[in-house]
Amino acid sequence: MQNASDSSLVGDEYEVEVGPVAHGGHCIARTEEGRVLFVRHTLPGERVIAKVTEGDEDSRFLRADAVRVIEASKDRVEAPCPFSGPGKCGGCDWQHVKPGTQRRFKGDVIAEQLLRLAGLTPEEAGWDGTVAPAPGDKLPPGEVPAWRTRVQYAVDAEGQAGLRRHRSHEIEPVDHCAIAAPGVSELGIEKRTWPQMATVEAIAATGSSDRQVILTPAPGGRLPLVELDKPVSVLRVDERDGGVHRVHGRAFVRERADGRTYRVGAGGFWQVHPQAADVLVKAVMQGLMPRKGEMALDLYCGVGLFAGAIAERVGDRGAVLGVESSKRAVEDARHNLRDLERVRIEQGKVDQVLPRTGITEADLIVLDPPRAGAGKQTVRSLAALGARRIAYVACDPAALARDLKYFSEAGYRPRTLRAFDLFPMTHHVECLAILEPVKKDD
Repeated sequence: MQNASDSSLVGDEYEVEVGPVAHGGHCIARTEEGRVLFVRHTLPGERVIAKVTEGDEDSRFLRADAVRVIEASKDRVEAPCPFSGPGKCGGCDWQHVKPGTQRRFKGDVIAEQLLRLAGLTPEEAGWDGTVAPAPGDKLPPGEVPAWRTRVQYAVDAEGQAGLRRHRSHEIEPVDHCAIAAPGVSELGIEKRTWPQMATVEAIAATGSSDRQVILTPAPGGRLPLVELDKPVSVLRVDERDGGVHRVHGRAFVRERADGRTYRVGAGGFWQVHPQAADVLVKAVMQGLMPRKGEMALDLYCGVGLFAGAIAERVGDRGAVLGVESSKRAVEDARHNLRDLERVRIEQGKVDQVLPRTGITEADLIVLDPPRAGAGKQTVRSLAALGARRIAYVACDPAALARDLKYFSEAGYRPRTLRAFDLFPMTHHVECLAILEPVKKDD
């Protein structure tokens, strides 16, 4: 049934049998006419009524929600969160799926991306095919790990805080986010109004008792008087330049990993899961096996997490260069690692900074690029440095797979690959690939 006004198919419903899981938190299905649907809120093997949410007659594919389940999968559970479901909050993709099955889905997506974009089987990538749960997150079906230490709430016209709906600017008002860490929930952001605000971001550090709220006013909006139950620092985003400025309290939070304390300023990047930083540092160090006296690069280094860990292990005869584009993160990294004389942090984009350093070789490289990945030119530049091992930390399996292909073309192959479920209830997954040069006789 087509809408009379135009070619839009939004609102049309199809009864479909659901196929495999796909990257992005949905599954693939086809209508009887052969149209491809990307369907949320379902599982492979189910028969559902799928209601179109995006697409028209000319679209290559349609997006849809499973609004009614005709035949359910044995891996389906009742979503623990009342704000999860068709047309509701878009933050969680897999509330309706058993935890173990969520990890299996993520493994299926990683395997599919590796094969399609890098031409690698799990065995060729050095991966056993599993996705490891984060420490403390192995819960029975129906329970949700409260892991998210940073939550950005959107604010509606009445000042009510909520969360964005999937692929939408519309706001789902909530009275509690099930995956929010206790320190975030204790701030009670949802329980008060935020007039004239566009967003409210709540941060609960796990390495300290630091709590932070970052306010983004709506155009022309004035900051409210913030009175919360817990001691909290307040920052605001300047609508003119996007800068983050302190209102009261500290302009940073203190986090801790691998025995070191890290200052993270003005809403800067830190892993969102409370166990993620330690999990990833441990895995990266196990993969690289740093030796005394080695030279290492930490690229997209943020506030210096991996640079600090490597510097401790390469010792006084070793050296570490970190590169980061964010000015504030560079200031934090230099502060955090000020006791390590053999660490240098440079500000700028990786592909611009490396050539001007004059570095022509390195023993070890860590890169933790943004979601889009490092890209072909950066990969080629890194491969030319001849590192004995490279650790690639990735939050997007598609970007990882693309860059692994570029590394392969430049003479590197994955020695091992590990995957960690550091974003439970969502489709996101963290991967770590350890790369080494291909030997001439291989």
